[in-house]
Amino acid sequence: MQKTASPRPGRTAVTGPMASLAGLLREWLPRQRWFAGKDRPVTDLALLSMTELYPGCLHLLVHAGPAAVPAPGGTGAAPAGDCYQLLLGVRRHLAPRLGRALIGRAEDGPLAGLTVYDALHDPRSAQLLLERLRQPGTVGPLRFEAAPTAEIPAGLPPRLLDAEQSNSSLVYGDAYILKVFRRIQPGVNPDLEVPGALAELGCRRVPAPVAWLRTTHPQEATLGVLQPYLRDASDGWTLALRALSSDADFTAQAHQLGQAMAEVHLALASAFPAGAHEEHGRTAAAMISRLDAAAHCVPALRPFVPGLRTAFSALTTCDTGPPAQRIHGDLHLGQVLRAGREWFVIDFEGEPSRPLAERCSAQSPVRDIAGMLRSFDYAARQRRPWRPEWARRCREAYCAGYAARAGWDPRKKHGLLRAYETDRAVYEVLYEARHRPDWLSVPMAAIERLAVRGS
Repeated sequence: MQKTASPRPGRTAVTGPMASLAGLLREWLPRQRWFAGKDRPVTDLALLSMTELYPGCLHLLVHAGPAAVPAPGGTGAAPAGDCYQLLLGVRRHLAPRLGRALIGRAEDGPLAGLTVYDALHDPRSAQLLLERLRQPGTVGPLRFEAAPTAEIPAGLPPRLLDAEQSNSSLVYGDAYILKVFRRIQPGVNPDLEVPGALAELGCRRVPAPVAWLRTTHPQEATLGVLQPYLRDASDGWTLALRALSSDADFTAQAHQLGQAMAEVHLALASAFPAGAHEEHGRTAAAMISRLDAAAHCVPALRPFVPGLRTAFSALTTCDTGPPAQRIHGDLHLGQVLRAGREWFVIDFEGEPSRPLAERCSAQSPVRDIAGMLRSFDYAARQRRPWRPEWARRCREAYCAGYAARAGWDPRKKHGLLRAYETDRAVYEVLYEARHRPDWLSVPMAAIERLAVRGS
């Protein structure tokens, strides 16, 4: 039976299912890797939608609102809160094998006396979720849909990936992977829209969607995407660290990766025509604004702000560069897979914390290139002593490979590349300060370099 409730976002619900769940979720949510508000307690929790997928498994969309904080410059409270997707199992007693999935035992409300857990850890729930995708249809506001040619086998054993991610992923029989989005925004998620469009063009660098899940309440939104799983593939980050640990050369792979990314960019430009050049004055202003906000939160960044500003200000006088187009938006070595001798690009969702409209907007492809260059530097920093020459060779090879396919050379767009790499490093500083303080020295080393004029 479907149940929905739409209390005013930002106001804690104290009746109905939330009387049982609110206290448990306030404790559990901040401990999840994909939860955005780790630095502030959850003060407001509202149920936006609840659907019983099958007995003992509830699908929820909840609005979690941490307390508002003053915006930089004292201009008032910064917006706070996000919509999250949860699949909760409810049963009298929890099997020992599901101990890691435990959320807690409800003490009040309609679920009083029952144990609540993350149902994605439960093989039975995961299998039933795949069955819904195998047989498209509706359950309340939920829509299970599949590609016309999809033929998904039954009975594929599921396993939940335990890698740190901003979403949750289930692998079925080493044949398919289902990405369950955690932070939900209205609209079509780019991780469904982009691979679908590229598949229609015949681009084989991106696995095509097989099936997907969306909701129509409280607004239209994508909830999950099923794609082929490249079981013999390794991600670029793992391969780079493996090469570093064995003192192996990685430039050939980096060159091929640059070629692959250029092919994807060309396909994106064809699938999503834009054609206009980015307005550099507006881009520079946005970068400076992000820098000021990051410096407000991370004191270590403040001494470098004047030098970093020069990188952004130079955008207004440098070469316009390639036209703006649809891009990946969060490109790094963890977002690419190598199977055999071929590179594949995955995870087109972009940075989940940014508004969907921004993630879908036309931007300079240099932003993606800068993200990958920063990732080579991150990999090199994992080895002691640091191997700057390894990162330099990989960066050079990647740009050369990209130039061979794209028809233009990122290395000849120095002002653009410096600005976008600086913007990425500023983002990394803020991310590491919030989530992995022990890693803060990695982007700070780049900040020191990029703050020097002309670096």
